[in-house]
Amino acid sequence: MSDKNITVCKANALIEASYRLGLNEQRIILACIAQVDSREELLATSKFEIHVKDFARRFNLSEEATYSDLKDASKTLYQRSLTIYNPDPNQPELEKLETRWISSIGYMPTKGKLSLRFALDILPYLGGLKGRFTKYELEHISTMKTIYGIRLYELLMQWKSTGKREIEIEWLKKQFELDASYERMDNLKRRVIDPAVKDINEHSNYQVRWEQRKTGRKVTHLIFTFSEKKSPEDKESKPKRTATSTTLLGVPFTEIMKESGINEPYQEAAARINRNKEANKTPAPITTTTTPKKPEISLKEHENSRLEVIKALVANKKADLLKEFAERGCVSSKAFGTIIEADLKLAGLFD
Repeated sequence: MSDKNITVCKANALIEASYRLGLNEQRIILACIAQVDSREELLATSKFEIHVKDFARRFNLSEEATYSDLKDASKTLYQRSLTIYNPDPNQPELEKLETRWISSIGYMPTKGKLSLRFALDILPYLGGLKGRFTKYELEHISTMKTIYGIRLYELLMQWKSTGKREIEIEWLKKQFELDASYERMDNLKRRVIDPAVKDINEHSNYQVRWEQRKTGRKVTHLIFTFSEKKSPEDKESKPKRTATSTTLLGVPFTEIMKESGINEPYQEAAARINRNKEANKTPAPITTTTTPKKPEISLKEHENSRLEVIKALVANKKADLLKEFAERGCVSSKAFGTIIEADLKLAGLFD
């Protein structure tokens, strides 16, 4: 199988989980996730195998060294755990879920291969995904040299439709499980941020810049701006992209991503957030003076407007959208996130 177009697909909650893996442990996990069909439910009995020769080729490693690397990683990976915060919006009292990555692992040196099964609580974040997930090609991180380059790349790919992400430093430290030695900004910059950005710029399909933001006198946030690298042919033939909407039904994507469930489509989450806000509104005090009310745009009007945009998208890119739907079971849009089958039918994609 060609290494190109082999994809990694994870629920966003898993990408934003708190954990720390060694570089080869991370590669093993990603190589196995790339074998998962994210559209199908993943079973606890599903076993994934990695062959030394394939692993060495895919990650541009020496085959001889890979034998010992996989053997060493197989001894430590079973002990690795992660913490997923707010794992289920339907259970707000469940603040975090702690689990291992895998339930079992075996190494067969005479056959030059490793096999593993994912832990039960990880399965919903890898299979049966219908919304709120991030997908990228394995080859785009395969030659990275740092664990932080891979982690940062995944965090940025969640926001590739906007090309910008602001990350709180304390949150990043917690998710990367950095100890007190990274408390000073110069240590964090030298040991984590700069190597990660260099890794992405040199080895991935994206170019990244970053800057600091202060709250008062203290640096509290990192702002990453990134864009996909273009070949000379692309620069000549493709028009410059324009900015896209960062809201859906009037709800910021940042709020939608925070409040939506693992498999809840963005448009459903946005509609639910609007309903909750409407229900929680405090009634305005009654006054004797009547003033003309400004016309309000209803949720139905929002939906109708949104459907018209999707229809235009279908009219312009019907063949591409049909191909994407056949591969993923849904369609991604920069303006609306994931568009489900029902909306695509209304827009005439299958006519």
